[in-house]
Amino acid sequence: MKTGRAYFLPTILTLAAVAQIVLAFVLYNNEGSSIVRNAGWVLLWVSAVFGWLPIFTLKKWGKTEGRGYVHTTVVVDRGIYAVVRHPQYLAGMLMGAALPLIAQHWLVALLGAVVIVVYYWDTFEEERSCIEKFGAAYEGYRKSVPRVNFVAGMMRLVRRGVKG
Repeated sequence: MKTGRAYFLPTILTLAAVAQIVLAFVLYNNEGSSIVRNAGWVLLWVSAVFGWLPIFTLKKWGKTEGRGYVHTTVVVDRGIYAVVRHPQYLAGMLMGAALPLIAQHWLVALLGAVVIVVYYWDTFEEERSCIEKFGAAYEGYRKSVPRVNFVAGMMRLVRRGVKG
């Protein structure tokens, strides 16, 4: 059974993320920089990649035994999971960073900071859960794939490909 504390961060995340999305529309700055706005749109599309690819990756290699894609019974270290360990958390963080660039309003940026921090903080709990579930296999995976740093993950992947 979950305690009150277990509901606190998800509640904060949900409220901040929904408020950020709504306020990005309401407070959209038409006169802001088009370069900054376009960078935000690129970042938002990158977040979509990190948000959707895990579904297909885990369905293909996760051995879910007929359950939902998140109920994998093995450590998946292929596809997007060869780049970062928590791609869907990263997607949320990237969206939290993209919306302020698109809307160009300080309140959207403040909520984005909350979203990013809470998503990142939540990766630590997810790590504990994965270590408990997968043990040494996950510990090995942790050593070879970054938590959410997709630039480092891509560089490691390229180096492994060049060496292999």
